[in-house]
Amino acid sequence: QLQFVESGGGLVQPGSSLRLSCAASGATWDYYAVGWFRQALGKEREGVVCIDNSNGTTYRTNSVKGRFTISRDNGKSTVYLQMNSLKPEDTAVYYCGGRGFYCSPYVFPTEYDYWGQGTQVTVSS
Repeated sequence: QLQFVESGGGLVQPGSSLRLSCAASGATWDYYAVGWFRQALGKEREGVVCIDNSNGTTYRTNSVKGRFTISRDNGKSTVYLQMNSLKPEDTAVYYCGGRGFYCSPYVFPTEYDYWGQGTQVTVSS
């Protein structure tokens, strides 16, 4: 069974950058699409962006386009989320989620089967 461990979160000032990592284990990595999701306090979990097993990407949240970039290193079984120009509204717990082969068209959390424990990102001055 696929398992994820997220890391790289922290407290940063607006305009700063962070790179989150999602390390996978427990299954054949190449078969899975992996998405990044976030959940702000008091809100539902939302999809941010997904990358499939052929490096195709699907963005769910328009507010991050041009600021966030997803990538994967199959040799390290790791997916990254590079976050630039961070804003206070990006504050949330960030999770990675996996599903077979392809990203879902709208990156809904209910369409992903495997989850990590999350990493907190706080953007505040």
